[in-house]
Amino acid sequence: MTQNNNVKTHHQINSKVELESDLPAELAKPARRALEGAGYLQLEQLTKVTESEVLQLHGMGPKALDYIRRALAAKGLSFAESS
Repeated sequence: MTQNNNVKTHHQINSKVELESDLPAELAKPARRALEGAGYLQLEQLTKVTESEVLQLHGMGPKALDYIRRALAAKGLSFAESS
C-alpha cells in the first residue's frame, strides 16, 4: 500500500490557517471558527461584508464584533456600509 504524502493532518491544516490569519488574537474560539468556517482569514476580507452579515454567523457576538471593528480601524479599514 502506498502512502499519500498529500494528506495533511488536522494539526498541519490548523497551523497553516493560524499563520495566514490576521484576525484579532483576542477572538474567542467560537467566533474564530465561525469566521474561518465562512472563509474569512484576513481582516481585509471583512471590508466586503457588513457588521450585520458577520453577526449572522453562528458563534459571532457583540464582543467579537467589537474586537474585529477595532482591529480593522487600527489598519484604517472598516466593515462595508449597510445598504
